[in-house]
Amino acid sequence: MSEPLRIALAGLGTVGGGVVRLIEANAALIARRAGRPIIITAISARNRGRNRGFDTTRYAWEDDMVILGERDDVDVVVELVGGADGPALALARTTFDAGKALVTANKAMIAHHGIELATRAEAAHTALKFEAAVAGGIPVIKALKEGAAANRLHRVYGILNGTCNYILSTMEDTGRDFAAVLDEAQQKGFAESDPSFDIDGIDAAHKLAILSSIAFGTAVDFAAVTVTGIRRVLAADIAQADALGYAIRLIGMAQVSTDAHGQRRLFQRVHPHLVPRDHPLAHVDGATNAVVAEGDYVGRLLFQGAGAGDGPTASAVVADLIDIARGDIGAPFSIPAAELEHAAPADAGLRSGKAYMRFTVADRPGTLAEIAAAMRDAGVSIESLIQTGRIDVAGETRALVSLVTHDGPEAAIAEALRLLDGSPSLAEPPLVMHILAD
Repeated sequence: MSEPLRIALAGLGTVGGGVVRLIEANAALIARRAGRPIIITAISARNRGRNRGFDTTRYAWEDDMVILGERDDVDVVVELVGGADGPALALARTTFDAGKALVTANKAMIAHHGIELATRAEAAHTALKFEAAVAGGIPVIKALKEGAAANRLHRVYGILNGTCNYILSTMEDTGRDFAAVLDEAQQKGFAESDPSFDIDGIDAAHKLAILSSIAFGTAVDFAAVTVTGIRRVLAADIAQADALGYAIRLIGMAQVSTDAHGQRRLFQRVHPHLVPRDHPLAHVDGATNAVVAEGDYVGRLLFQGAGAGDGPTASAVVADLIDIARGDIGAPFSIPAAELEHAAPADAGLRSGKAYMRFTVADRPGTLAEIAAAMRDAGVSIESLIQTGRIDVAGETRALVSLVTHDGPEAAIAEALRLLDGSPSLAEPPLVMHILAD
């Protein structure tokens, strides 16, 4: 058997610990599948003295994790620290400068600096792999890069954040409101003490930007992702959606199109959607992730599984290590970085579909007429309009009014919201959730 693949591991938290345990537990199996042993030679973490459930003294320790990339006894660096910049980015650059490969689960770093790092890896004729950065243990990146490589993909979308999916599906099952379920998610460890990265959609947006690049051969463009989180979704919205035959899920969606001038346009949005009950994503519950890819020859592909956790994410990291041990380098984004297209953002206003809109309004005569008039003047056709209940806002009773539109351009909805902007009848800005179409 060939010489071992020697790895250094930066970050010994949940995922890092999982990687160590997986490599130790399945060493013989991994060696057979990789064609050579994979061994850990050096590690680094913030707190050297912390009890991590395994013997850290068997490995060389570096207080400065960036040094891992320069060690002579290291072939591949595994970065599991996180953060778009700072030590993680410094380690990645040092690793490529030294001609070594990098495996990372850091979706923020790849979303912000992926093209730079891919260029560095290609120049060094080494590997940059990040399967664990998107959807945890689901091998969706490998599937898009390899299994669907012959297809022209035109849409990729899915449930990309387990915290949000846990909250929304629990609200659906229990009828409780957002704040109560978020508190429960934090107590169970499904949400961080500061959950904003998840519930405001940023985590899902990082993953979507990466998937878009791989699916469509475009440069990663996180800044072009439009993001709306789930903070404003009420139990009343969940109940109303259910009555209409939908489930509410936070969906990241990317799609390519060609404009009138023949230029490719890229649409990227993370946004809560109403998902029809007969769609597979409507039945994805708990902290599960699911990704749908649609290709011209393969049709619709669905990938579903655990999107986080030590075991699934460690599995994705080690799968990348096995590929490197086999000599698989390849372009990080399937196409060489210099050949990735810089597609212009698509105009969301040109998209057509149905939408759910919820208004929190003063409970007084004329309010419904004002809303209906704005919809009429903007050219929005209303399929149904329902007063769904009342809530207390700052000691005053407000009515909840929901409507579903007929199929129409998103620009018309934006115009209706503009006409209603500043209306004294509205206690807060309307909530808009688009309806997922096949």
